[in-house]
Amino acid sequence: MTKRNPAASELAATTAQMFGELLRHYRESAGLTQEALARLIPCDRSQVARVEAAKRVPTDTFARACDEILGTGGVLLRLWGRIDWYPEVQHPDWFERRAEMDAEAVALHEYQVGVVPGLLQAPEYVHALFARAMNGDELEERVRARLSRQQRFLSEDGPLYTVVLDESCLRTVIGNADVMRTQCAHLLRVGRLPNVFIQVAPAQNAELHRPNAPMSLIRLPDGHEWIYSESLDSGHFNDDPAVLSRHTRTYHGLRADALSARESGALISDLMEGYGHHGTARSERGDLDQEQLQRGQRRKLPRSRPRIPRPRPRT
Repeated sequence: MTKRNPAASELAATTAQMFGELLRHYRESAGLTQEALARLIPCDRSQVARVEAAKRVPTDTFARACDEILGTGGVLLRLWGRIDWYPEVQHPDWFERRAEMDAEAVALHEYQVGVVPGLLQAPEYVHALFARAMNGDELEERVRARLSRQQRFLSEDGPLYTVVLDESCLRTVIGNADVMRTQCAHLLRVGRLPNVFIQVAPAQNAELHRPNAPMSLIRLPDGHEWIYSESLDSGHFNDDPAVLSRHTRTYHGLRADALSARESGALISDLMEGYGHHGTARSERGDLDQEQLQRGQRRKLPRSRPRIPRPRPRT
């Protein structure tokens, strides 16, 4: 696997080994074999062995279970939360270059159709999405790989991340109504992060000039910019100035004409209610409205466009 950069990879390997060695220490101190610990978690013995050998990325659930079984006082889970696991996760070969850019980008702008973009997917949504094509260890590895990408962007000091979601992302049901309700709540939560701006391009507005396909605009620390798009089994990069200029114009024009972040939050909240969780939706929406109002006041960019009522899906 290609690592994102040598320094980060070396550090991650060291911390992953530390986690494995600490797990082994607590397991042996408790007088348990790898097989005995695996039965109590429960999981396969090979999973315990691979985590101890720093050959497999553990989940937070795994770390929490080990803490409880071994009586560590939460040491493993705290360490798990401080480790950057991203360099240790296997990605498809064609996606490695994009993964390396994600690790360095200072700004990311995305447009997505049909499916919520990976950086905004809730764990339940990710699992349901990949479960359509795989299962077992392969499924768990892909879920971990997808979620690992989010750590850098979904943090208080993360890089600027703006997203325009075609409304189809919110209406295409992945898994079931419960999964979609959880996904909507997740969007409302991460939309309150100071570096994350989520807007929706409503389906009823036929006048919006939308890109022809999902795309990402990536800016690196040296100021170099790339446009990235995907086909079924390949990633495509382009840094031609004319191409970048054209797609950047289209993207920012769409952002200007799409629903504002506040209006988008209201629509997501309505859809969440439609998926069946009325109380939480109202609470999340109230929090989001307040946050977006404060953000708007700080930026001094008030929006006066009234909210347009939209039909809710039947469940």
